[in-house]
Amino acid sequence: MATVWARVWVATGSLAGFCAVAMSAVAAHALPQRLDSRALRAVESAVQMQGWHALALVLTGLLVMRGAPALLANLAGGAFLLGMLLICGSIYAGELAGLRIGPTAPAGGLLLMAGWLLLAASAIAGGRAP
Repeated sequence: MATVWARVWVATGSLAGFCAVAMSAVAAHALPQRLDSRALRAVESAVQMQGWHALALVLTGLLVMRGAPALLANLAGGAFLLGMLLICGSIYAGELAGLRIGPTAPAGGLLLMAGWLLLAASAIAGGRAP
């Protein structure tokens, strides 16, 4: 079962990374003409946040493959994924479509921070040697 989750985190992180690169291209080439500088900075920050946490998801999958404690690592992966969707989705929806969907960005940020703490706990708790 750990192998399945490892593949889920690596695949999800890879897709999120792909979307971050695509969104970066849109932000660089299509959005400067459509958005004011504050909104453009917000989108660029969301792209950067998405890119970093795409890598965190890939790392989570690799740690699960190497035998990190599955519960902690999988909770970290879930927190990264949900947090990334909430914070980046909230920013994209607000700045690109004018949709305000409540306090999802702060909730997403808290989940991302929790993901990093859970990943650290997973690394500290250890697992089988490679």
